[in-house]
Amino acid sequence: MRGTEPDRQTLRGAIALATRAPSVHNTQPWRWVIGAGSVQLYADWGRQVPATDPDGRDLLVSCGAALHHLRIALAALGWASEVHRLPNPAEPAHLAAIETRPHEPTARDVALAAAIARRRTDRRRFSSWPVPAELLDVLGVHVAYEGAFAVPVRDPVARFQLSGAIAQAAVVQEANPDYTVELAIWSGRGRSARDGVLAASTLGSGRAGPGAPPMRAFRHGTLVEPEGKRYDEQAALVVIATSGDGQLCRLRAGEATSAALLAATDLGLATCPLSQPLEVGDTRRMIRDDILDATAVPQLLIRVGWAPASAGPLPESPRRDPDEVIGATPTGGDLPA
Repeated sequence: MRGTEPDRQTLRGAIALATRAPSVHNTQPWRWVIGAGSVQLYADWGRQVPATDPDGRDLLVSCGAALHHLRIALAALGWASEVHRLPNPAEPAHLAAIETRPHEPTARDVALAAAIARRRTDRRRFSSWPVPAELLDVLGVHVAYEGAFAVPVRDPVARFQLSGAIAQAAVVQEANPDYTVELAIWSGRGRSARDGVLAASTLGSGRAGPGAPPMRAFRHGTLVEPEGKRYDEQAALVVIATSGDGQLCRLRAGEATSAALLAATDLGLATCPLSQPLEVGDTRRMIRDDILDATAVPQLLIRVGWAPASAGPLPESPRRDPDEVIGATPTGGDLPA
């Protein structure tokens, strides 16, 4: 008979799935503490990439995505989560306390947990098949449940403006020598790496073919485009936005991003988060004012589409071992074995 609390092995397995969440430059900027009856999530500010993410937005969004991944993993393992976000104002790095209670997994829980292992960031061009509006609506429902907004950018003029903002942000960042050094440190990794961006998962340039928006240009990328004729891709661009821009909103935006990415993966869609235009103040404000009509704060973009039939499998991004990101309980308490 199952007890009233998950054992350590169950929580360690859930955290292992949570660490599959996407993060800026795959820095995995989180730390978990297993306590008596709860799991604590902390931001690891030692893994901030300050030239890329000077205000820590990407780091908090990344941690929010890991928090949602944990919730999904626990649900599939038979445990519902009660999350207390920012539980200790005196300790801003303490992002969440997660308590659990027994829960009967649903088919949806299992499907989304299975999507965690299948999800990849796909920087290649997507196909010429448009994403149906009803599927984008499904993603919007998942995002809304996490307290954020999913805004598809459908108007051609708005898409042109958005592509221009992405390109402008790239120019600004690439003119900063600290940024280019930082990007070189965290990218071009080999398959034995435990963090950072693999060379095998990035293109050699910042463009994924005709019709695709510009993306962050990683040097030494070895990923190749799918075979076949050139065409204009018909990817959707979705802005993940929140009502405000505090620490809680950024954490929530990460949870919403995870919800959208896992739902899209479950639907068979390919995805690629785009944070670059939100890392530069001028382009972030342009997206807020011109794309969102100053009614919400943009936190992340997601490119969503269908992978071409000729697209091969993408490599699995490296991850640190759970023991590297799980700390000791602050009070010395423990969970039942």
